Amino acid sequence: MNTYKNIKISDFSYELPDSKIAKYPLANRDESKLLVVRDGKISASVFKNSPAFLPEKAQLVFNNTRVIHARLFFKKETGSKIEIFCLEPIEPVDYQLAFQQTKQAVWKCMIGNLKKWKGETLQQHVDIGGETVILSAEKGEQNGNTVAVRFFWDKPFSFAEIIEHSGTLPIPPYLNRETEDIDEETYQTVYAKIDGSVAAPTAGLHFTDAVFDALKTKEISTHEITLHVGAGTFQPVKAETLSGHTMHREMVIIPKKIIRSFYENPEKIIAVGTTSVRSLESLYWLGLQLENGLFDPEKPEVSQWEPYETEPKISMKKALENILDYLGKSKLEQIQFSTQIIIMPGYHFKVTEGMFTNFHQPQSTLLLLIAAFLGNDWKKVYDYALANNFRFLSYGDSNLYLK
Repeated sequence: MNTYKNIKISDFSYELPDSKIAKYPLANRDESKLLVVRDGKISASVFKNSPAFLPEKAQLVFNNTRVIHARLFFKKETGSKIEIFCLEPIEPVDYQLAFQQTKQAVWKCMIGNLKKWKGETLQQHVDIGGETVILSAEKGEQNGNTVAVRFFWDKPFSFAEIIEHSGTLPIPPYLNRETEDIDEETYQTVYAKIDGSVAAPTAGLHFTDAVFDALKTKEISTHEITLHVGAGTFQPVKAETLSGHTMHREMVIIPKKIIRSFYENPEKIIAVGTTSVRSLESLYWLGLQLENGLFDPEKPEVSQWEPYETEPKISMKKALENILDYLGKSKLEQIQFSTQIIIMPGYHFKVTEGMFTNFHQPQSTLLLLIAAFLGNDWKKVYDYALANNFRFLSYGDSNLYLK
């Protein structure tokens, strides 16, 4: 265990010139470059050709979360601007219920210009279909760098409608620009459905209807799960070793029918994005909790160090069987849990046999996940991409890694 915790984040760095960071997406999503790593060999193509590289009857797993207008701007009477960045719901804690609220909701938020917010109620006028709604925000308890904020409003619109009309789509901070109209479309996947993320699952941004049609002709099945991406995805590892880094938690929802599909056919499972990888791998550890009598139905979660402190004594199929049994007995059609799992070199993948992903920031937990999958070859892959003019980060080019 300690060998994992003693991994130095400085070993997972590379020189990323600003000129290599894609500030805007390409006009056509599927025209992005595609770097393929298969059997240790690197090749280059275009994303629209990606189905040709996938094995027959592969199973692709997509994260269907949708990015919300999480940034809300209020102006005090003194003229000071306060930014409230909604991270996740507190009351009610369920995302779907939180967005359905028609009077008030409490969210965990990060606050810009917090020192200027002395505790007075902030207000802004929101236009929804010609009606003016007064949205108010009250500051609650502070916990570390987040604050509980109670929002309430004077007309019976849902909170989903309120923030859709009053907030701004949050784009990654490293783009160093304000959100523009074009981002409303380009920073969502074409299959985004379930409101809740504050960052896009960017590996999915390359997929188009034409690519989905090509997948069908090759009998490649597609499955949708939900992981609401938190702001922690951009959180740098500031500690020298991983023992000092606390991984962020994210909410995951996986339908029972998908777990059954994997149980019946546990091969060729390919994740679209690191969020899908973390969701799929977390399933195994939940199944192991059930096996060991450690599963908490009141608060199902996978903790940061669980994979490194627990002996993986059952097969993936048995883990999935345990989850199916639990869902059957509980009369549930999906499993909903939080995951804090950190995937880093030394991790043995239980479910995922391949992944689509973008290029990630130096010294990030996302790069650690890639290094866990590729081993030391990650350096070779990133060197190749930098030398061959691949575009990096959220709006950049794509990778396909296959075992």
